[in-house]
Amino acid sequence: MEALEDIQNALVSAWAADAPLALLIGEGAIFDAPPKGQQPPYVTILRHDAVPRDGDEAPGCEHRLTIHCWSPQPSRAAAIQIADRIERVAVMGALAPQDHVLTHRRHVRTETAIDLATGRARAAVQLRLFSEPKDN
Repeated sequence: MEALEDIQNALVSAWAADAPLALLIGEGAIFDAPPKGQQPPYVTILRHDAVPRDGDEAPGCEHRLTIHCWSPQPSRAAAIQIADRIERVAVMGALAPQDHVLTHRRHVRTETAIDLATGRARAAVQLRLFSEPKDN
C-alpha cells in the first residue's frame, strides 16, 4: 500500500475510534472533501502531501497534512475543541498503519477563521509526519 493511503487510513481509523471526537462531531463525520449538503460539525482532510525523505539508508516520506474542523456556529472555541482532538490523536494517539512505521509526528500550527459566507467557524490543523516502510 502506498504511504499516503496507508497513513491516511490509519489517521481516519484512529479519529473514528476516538470517543471524545465522536461526541464533538458525531459518527461518520470525517471526509476527504467537504460533503455536499452535510451540515457541520465535521472534519475534512483538505491536503495530504508527501515527499520522499531518505535517511539512515532507509527510504521514507515526509507527510504534511491540513485538516479542516468545522463548527456549525460562529464559535472559534467549538472549532478549536474539534481541532484539539484531531491533533491529540494524530500526535499522541495509537496509530496503526498497515505497511509503514511513523517515526515522527508533530503538530505544526492551528489557524482559525469565521467563514463569511456561512458564519461557521473553521480551524485548520497542520500536521507533519515522517514514515518508513515496515520491514517485511
